[in-house]
Amino acid sequence: MILPFAESYKIKMVETIRKSTREERERWMKEAHYNLFNLKSDYVFIDLLTDSGTGAMSDKQWAAMMEGDESYAGARSYYKLKESIKDITGFDYFLPTHQGRAAENVLFSSIIKEGDILPGNSHFDTTKGHIEFRKAHAVDCTVDVAKDTTAELPFKGNIDLNKLEDVLKKYPKENIPCIVLTVTNNTAGGQPVSMENIKGTAALAKKYGVKLLFDSARFAENAYFIKTREEGYSAKSVVDICREMFSHADFMTMSSKKDAIVNIGGFIAFRDEEDWKGCQMYNIMFEGFITYGGMAGRDMSALAQGLKEGTDFDYLQTRISQVAYLGKKLDEYGIPYQRPAGGHAIFVDAKKILTKVPQQEYVAQTLGIELYLEGGVRGVEIGTLLADRDPVTRENRYPSLELLRLAIPRRVYTNNHMDFIAAALRNVFERRDSITRGYKIVKELPIMRHFTVELEPLG
Repeated sequence: MILPFAESYKIKMVETIRKSTREERERWMKEAHYNLFNLKSDYVFIDLLTDSGTGAMSDKQWAAMMEGDESYAGARSYYKLKESIKDITGFDYFLPTHQGRAAENVLFSSIIKEGDILPGNSHFDTTKGHIEFRKAHAVDCTVDVAKDTTAELPFKGNIDLNKLEDVLKKYPKENIPCIVLTVTNNTAGGQPVSMENIKGTAALAKKYGVKLLFDSARFAENAYFIKTREEGYSAKSVVDICREMFSHADFMTMSSKKDAIVNIGGFIAFRDEEDWKGCQMYNIMFEGFITYGGMAGRDMSALAQGLKEGTDFDYLQTRISQVAYLGKKLDEYGIPYQRPAGGHAIFVDAKKILTKVPQQEYVAQTLGIELYLEGGVRGVEIGTLLADRDPVTRENRYPSLELLRLAIPRRVYTNNHMDFIAAALRNVFERRDSITRGYKIVKELPIMRHFTVELEPLG
């Protein structure tokens, strides 16, 4: 018989998690002002709020931490990290930062001015927030099919090259500091970008004289999908595919808390030395000296090792197969989600479940609260709350999709946990017709409100 699939690791340490009662969860949710971010982690049974910094490090990563060099300047850990980044991405220059949004802050402080235009494929919340904070504009050029959660296509994270060229034609290149290509495309459902699309985007960037930035938090998962879904890449290693991907970019930002499987860390990598030099002042101002940039030496050492582990095929197969397993359980129960299953999360289609809740009452947030109340499972809204307000009119932006993201931490949960998640969501799904009202905002920040927003139930 064919041997069944098995995880590519064994468990050496465990952490106890506690189940709670429905009554407790109702009280805690009210105290949190119906914002899942405000819940204490001890109040959560299975935490799918994010896969960022929540993974389990390996024995080799912990060993690497013990060898971390904490020198303020020129630490060995910096050069180990530099070597790993060069080997996997091909970039010669980099600046360490304490996490991905810090990398965006440093880079965008150097290259963005008021009124600039940054086209891309579904800019994520921090990316869009940093752009709009600088009074620039993020223009979404994602392929339209990404809005159809039922479409079974291999690369729904692609940028629409026609839309992109329309933007590049419309504005002078002096007002387009870069194109932002997110791999994988988180907001569209963890969907990958094909190598063909990367090449097409790079060709347009070259044609119009603008630079290409990769938002690279999940670049290894993207490379895995290219290897397993795109013609001509099945025989290539994940690292070789990564090198080819990055060969088309001018620079990259990295939240290392995702595909590098560390609890903190990030970096910016550059092809051009002048771009690197242009960011050094901001890195020193906001993060730290250019050879540590807000990271301890031990964390840089763990990151250098994590980049190697995060691009290992067996690890990626294990990680992405678990996401697919949860998707198959939802298929059994008829629960709609962004198809096919993404690399890091299942994105449940809240609009198709809570059909009686108006979008202005925050459909995906409502579903997220119901899932937590049902089983202590915490997800995150990718919908109207995250879309934020128009920076000019201050009116709510209503995206086409209202998604509840269930982001699975790396090497943390078993498939028994996936079964529990699916069962809890099924219970909500089966009583969906009784959920007719959502929530209203009572307090919010002007940018990236979803992190700290306070809500009240309606009805």
